[in-house]
Amino acid sequence: MALDLEEQEQLDEFKAWWRQNGKWVIAALVAFLLVVGGVRGWQYWSAKQAGEASRLFEQAMQATAANDIKAIKEITGQIMEHYPRTAYSAPAAWLVGRINYEAGDLKSARAQFQFALDHARDAQLEQLARLRLAAVLLDEKDYDGALAQLNHPHDAAYAGLYALLKGDVLVAQGKPAEAKAAYQLAVEKLNEKSQLKQLAEIKLEGLGG
Repeated sequence: MALDLEEQEQLDEFKAWWRQNGKWVIAALVAFLLVVGGVRGWQYWSAKQAGEASRLFEQAMQATAANDIKAIKEITGQIMEHYPRTAYSAPAAWLVGRINYEAGDLKSARAQFQFALDHARDAQLEQLARLRLAAVLLDEKDYDGALAQLNHPHDAAYAGLYALLKGDVLVAQGKPAEAKAAYQLAVEKLNEKSQLKQLAEIKLEGLGG
């Protein structure tokens, strides 16, 4: 009997609490379900986007192997436009940027290397994009802009490449002493078997190093 009375009291207390707080519990539950559904929906959408971008990037690689420049530009353009949030957008931008740079289309190359820099999820790709962007800016005679990119923190593995290009920028600015120091650093950091090391040595000798 005592147990029945205790259960009835607890039930009455619960009913009173529910009348006061029930609507907030329901609202919280609905919000939770919406969040869970939204997360699952986002995960599905992201996976679908990544899959489609991966398929296109594979096509871009095949076009690269076939040296089909037109196809590369079309496919990478699709990735950058429709799948910018995927991990494939930055490599796609870097790929087409390199092609346009080698073709002398500096305006397009600059935009694409900037895109790669802004969307890179990998530190190495980010640093390579920054290096490429600096090279474009050098060719466009934006020396301060190029140095701003090259002075950005980078891994030791890229120190030689950054120093070599920095030397070129400083030479273009008419700063032989600073360029000499940059080329000396490039000689020290570049791999012994690298042709770029030999190039750095030649440039250093040209400045009296």
